[in-house]
Formats: sequence, structure tokens, C-alpha cells
Amino acid sequence: MLSIKRVPTVVSNYQNDEEKGGCGRDCLGKCCLLQGAKLPLYTFKKKNMKDLESGGKDPQAFFLDTLLLGEWEERMSRGLFRYDVTACETKVIPGEYGFIAQLNEGRHLKKRPTEFRVDRVLQPFEGSKFNFTKVGQEEVLFRFEESEDSETQFFMNARIDSTDSPSVVAINVSPIEYGHVLLIPRVLECLPQRIDRESFLLALYMAAEAGNPYFRLGYNSLGAFATINHLHFQAYYLAVPFPVEKAPTRIITTVMGKSGAAVKISQLLKYPVRGLVFENGDSLEDLGDVVSSACICLQDNNIPYNVLISDLGKRIFLFPQCYAEKQALGEVCQELLDTQVNPAVWEISGHMVLKRKQDYVEASEENAWSLLAVVSLSKERFQEVKAYILEAVAAQVGQGDTSADGEEGEEEEAVVTSKLSCSRAVAHEEDCRVVSN
Repeated sequence: MLSIKRVPTVVSNYQNDEEKGGCGRDCLGKCCLLQGAKLPLYTFKKKNMKDLESGGKDPQAFFLDTLLLGEWEERMSRGLFRYDVTACETKVIPGEYGFIAQLNEGRHLKKRPTEFRVDRVLQPFEGSKFNFTKVGQEEVLFRFEESEDSETQFFMNARIDSTDSPSVVAINVSPIEYGHVLLIPRVLECLPQRIDRESFLLALYMAAEAGNPYFRLGYNSLGAFATINHLHFQAYYLAVPFPVEKAPTRIITTVMGKSGAAVKISQLLKYPVRGLVFENGDSLEDLGDVVSSACICLQDNNIPYNVLISDLGKRIFLFPQCYAEKQALGEVCQELLDTQVNPAVWEISGHMVLKRKQDYVEASEENAWSLLAVVSLSKERFQEVKAYILEAVAAQVGQGDTSADGEEGEEEEAVVTSKLSCSRAVAHEEDCRVVSN
């Protein structure tokens, strides 16, 4: 059996308490939530893209943005975070793409034993392991739910019915950036970390409702550096473009959503990690249907992946990846392993969270490129995966052939090639696990 050691990320102050028995305080489990608990509630109305464009004229249109930041700062004043992320050194690395480097030495100081398989994207939820029902209610900023009367409203104290399974926004106590939060859909259903259409659309509506282009959401599947097998998205503010947002793209196909809105599917070019970009100018629901179909396809085919939701939910990046597999098989060189960087959605998008001062001082675009190039699928494998995705999308929207036009250019392939020749082949083992100590 092959294993890799990983320092887990602590996202809640109660992550180490599960051995104590009982909740001990107001938690997000049924034992507390369904006993007359009250939480702040934000309700949103469904929007189309025209609503988003006109919302900028109304100062009340994007109240969620103000609410989230105000509540997040209040939790900071109460000392609920494990460190002050605003004190972390950050810089934009000189170069064409402007990769962002952050020195965050506090993010991996505590270690908690855990074990999950690295070779299985879909795994059953296990209530005995840490999950978000064990989070304290003081870490919750508010519930985030669709409005029943098509009105955007905020209630300071809304009682939770016994039949409810609320979607909540909670702080990440080990933040990467300002405003770092978790969106946890239907928390009491104890959903494993896997995309479904309803939950993905909820994430898109959160991006749209915030109305701030610096606010992005991210998703990591199991096998692509998700550390908790309980469905969640991450989100934070970064006041500069992510490098991947600057990368050129090539349109490979356009599909029509169920409501008739066109969804454009493009391929990233001249970027170290191969990926697809989905864009839609009219309907969040059509865009959500198409992208969730692609994610479900990857899950069902056991392909780890990461997702970045940007541009108020109108532009979505999808990255199939294989770094953890290569790491488990011993195919990643020691130089990269020593950095202790786990390339999840934020790193892949170009925000490099570094744990050692030396790596921060020596950060360069070449070093960032070399790490990310190891994450990427090969050209041949990516072509296969892309075909799976396009077939799944076509089936979802009820269209015929959506196969890509043409092949990747030689220039793109040359750019993606890693600048470090540090891989070594190891015989494949059936049973791979990630063991964190």
C-alpha cells in the first residue's frame, strides 16, 4: 500500500473535539439545531444576468457583500480565528501572469490524525470523523437560502424548523485570505464531498449575490486536496486578478441550456494546468446545469478535480488534476514535496500559499509554473477527459455532438511542459491512501 503524509488544515475550532463525546456546546448537529435554535438568515431571490448588470445602480442590491464582511470581522474581533491572516506577508510575483505568493506559516501548525483514500473521488460520509455538524454555532455567519417570496431579506434570528436542513455560511478558522468562509449546503443531510446540481447552483447564487468581482468561490474534490468529506465550498476576497483569469482561451464548443441560453466552453491555453472554462451571459441555472454535469462526469469516472467560480458566477474554471496520485506513487520530486504545498483550487488558480519563509523569499513565476505543471493531466489524458465531459454535457442539455473543434496547438503543449525534470516512475499499486499525521 502506498501512502503520503499530509498536514491537515483545521477549518473549525471544534475539529479536534470529536473524541470528547457529545457536542459540549451549541453545534450544527441535529442535537442542537433542531431544539429551537435560531440563526441569522439571508434569503436571496433568483437572478438572471440582466439583474446582475443593473444591480450596481442600487446600493442595496449587494447587501450580502457588506453583511459577510461585517460578520467575518466581528468573529475576528472575538478571537475565533487561529491566526491573523491580515498579518501574513503577500506579494505579486514579477512575471507575465502575476502569480500571488503568501507566507502563511500558521495554517499547518496543528496536526490531527486522519485517513482517507486518495484513489477514490466518491466516498461515503462518515459521521465518526470530523464534519461540519460539529462546528460551533458562533462560527456561523448566517444561513443562505432561496427566498420563498422572491425577496432578498435578512433576519437576525430565524428559528430552524424540525424539518429544515439549512445551508450555512461559516468562517474558516484557518483563513487563506480576508473574508475566507465556507458554504455548507444542507448541513444536516451530511452530504459527502461531491457536486450535485442543487448545491452547485447555490454556490453560483452566492457569487452573484455578493456582487463583488474580488469574491470567488472554490471547490476541491477528494483526491484533489479536499480535507473534509462533508460537502462544502470555500470562498474569499482577493483584490487582484487570479493568474488563471488572465490566461488566453480557445472556444471549443457552445451548447444551449434548457432555457435556451448559450453556454460557451473554452480551453485554457498557455497555462501550466490544463483546464476548461465555462461562460454564460444570460442564465445562472443553465450555466450551473452544464458545469455540474461536467463535475458529475468527473466524479463518476473517478477523476479528481478543482473548480474556481469567478466573475460573479458567470465564469467557471474546471481543472481535472492528478497531483495526489503522482505524490502517492512517488512521482513528485523531493524539491516540490519539501515545499509542503498542496495544489488545491487556490494554488492552481495562481494564489500560492507557502508555508516556509525560504520558499516565499525565492518565489518566482518559474517555480510556481513548475509546481503547477506537475498537477496537470498529460495532453493525451486531458483529451480523453475532455471528450468524457463534452459527452456528458451533451446528454444533460439534450444535444447531439458537442465534440471539440480541432486539436491543441503545439505552442500550448510546449508551454505546459514542466520546467523541472524531477519525476520518477513507480509501479502502480491498487490501494493508495492519504495518511495525515
